[in-house]
Amino acid sequence: MRTGRVTLVGAGPGAVDLITVRGQQALREADVIVYDDLANPELLDLSPAAARRIYVGKRAGRHCMAQVAIGQIMVAEAAAGFHVVRLKGGDPLVFGRGGEELQVLAEAGIPCEIVPGVTAASAAGASAGISLTQRGSASAVIFVTGHECGGKPAGEGVDWIALARTRATLCIYMGTRRIGVIAAELQKGGLPGNTPVAVIANATMPEETIDIGELASVEPLAAFAAGQPALIIVGEVVRLREIAAAAQANLGIVS
Repeated sequence: MRTGRVTLVGAGPGAVDLITVRGQQALREADVIVYDDLANPELLDLSPAAARRIYVGKRAGRHCMAQVAIGQIMVAEAAAGFHVVRLKGGDPLVFGRGGEELQVLAEAGIPCEIVPGVTAASAAGASAGISLTQRGSASAVIFVTGHECGGKPAGEGVDWIALARTRATLCIYMGTRRIGVIAAELQKGGLPGNTPVAVIANATMPEETIDIGELASVEPLAAFAAGQPALIIVGEVVRLREIAAAAQANLGIVS
């Protein structure tokens, strides 16, 4: 009997052609594909026709399957001798719970390879023409979740006031539902109300939307992205997008 294994593949931010070459190869060699809601379903066409496809998608408030059950599926399929591709949106180790899945596989003695993917923050910034770092404006960039898991002890959540004081570009994952609370905390930390904010939904996809506003009046921006995968970028670098766009317009360049 052949030895089973798991390949943890980052599907990238959405567009089919933004998955890595190694990720494509893994899909072509898959016996079983366990895939997420944020992985473009067109990527499944890269796999053999005989490959079994198991959907385990999650969105806020809508979980198809518990995380424990996902781990059990991967272990069982690999233990049966199959090559399992765990296809996850973005990069599997950036807010993708890939670390938890790696631990489950390691404890079960299942070999696992990790194939990195383009994560939402860098993809959304690039697609929107926003440089996450910029000399003179942002010397650091911080990836942070806007939706933490339940059960965390008091005082161990994201310290938005402290993050505001860094003056770094903030890339907020899964934050549209709490954007009002987050914006208020960032202002308590000293970020001016006119700090520019971008909410980018469906980055790199044909239906991508980019909405720009300010920290003091940010909630309507999040409403535009309700129910869609979206990333929030907070910082002065957002303002530079408008400057670049104006310069391109003056030159007759369409972005």
